[in-house]
Amino acid sequence: MGILEKALNLGESKRFKEYEKRIARIAAFEPELELESQDELRERIVALRERVQSGETLDDVLPECFAVVRETGRRTMGMRHFDVQLIGGMAIHGGDIAEMKTGEGKTLTATLPVILNALAGKGVHVVTVNDYLARRDAEWMSPIYDALGITWGVLQNNQAYEDKQVAYAADVAYGTNSEFGFDYLRDNMATSLEEKVQHGQRIAEDGRPVAMHSFAIVDEVDNILIDEARTPLIISGAPEEAADFYAKFARLAPQMKAGKKPEGLDARAKKEFVADFDYEFDEKHKTVSVTEQGVSKA
Repeated sequence: MGILEKALNLGESKRFKEYEKRIARIAAFEPELELESQDELRERIVALRERVQSGETLDDVLPECFAVVRETGRRTMGMRHFDVQLIGGMAIHGGDIAEMKTGEGKTLTATLPVILNALAGKGVHVVTVNDYLARRDAEWMSPIYDALGITWGVLQNNQAYEDKQVAYAADVAYGTNSEFGFDYLRDNMATSLEEKVQHGQRIAEDGRPVAMHSFAIVDEVDNILIDEARTPLIISGAPEEAADFYAKFARLAPQMKAGKKPEGLDARAKKEFVADFDYEFDEKHKTVSVTEQGVSKA
């Protein structure tokens, strides 16, 4: 075993020991939380939100937050997060890739880091591969969010501007990679802050956005960051003007007279030649050259 491999294994070992400590702290909250009402659990989330926004780190409140989410999942959906799902939630929160097979509860696992990072009040984005999954996952996990007072929204293709504003203003917004990407491009084309949507109306006293891209969870990360990344997101400008030009040229084209420059002209004759037609078509290269007479007519 090489030195690098040993170092990597040592790093993983330390990280899993930290995960085990956190799981033990999460489990320690369980007997106490089982005795509390759902309103009391919701009040805990409010208190955690205040602590985070007062300066405590998300890592400080992680055990209690995860414990509250697990208890709420058990009550509202009959789905209690397993320890391995808690580890998955910690890995995602830490910015790592968590590999989970189909049926191992990725959607449920994501609620842990989603709610934890929503406490900061800067918005969380959950990126999925299509509109159906975005809406399905949001609605499926909504009992947990609603029970804990976490607002959620869904971005869809061809969605009204007002609905996008509402979705981004929520604590968590579900949507596709292309929808988030195009909204980012449109925001950069906006001429005023009011026309932007991704800030979610989180505006500081100085009039600038508090945060626009704070924390995101990417589902099917290999597909989105590798396969889908090959497809560029392009917004074409001034479509109305371009359409108007097409209409004008469509009316002009039938009035133009075609012709062809005589072959065999020397350099001087070519220079002095004055065309009595409007355009010349080159069939080989499939191009059209407009003469001075044609330009004048246009």
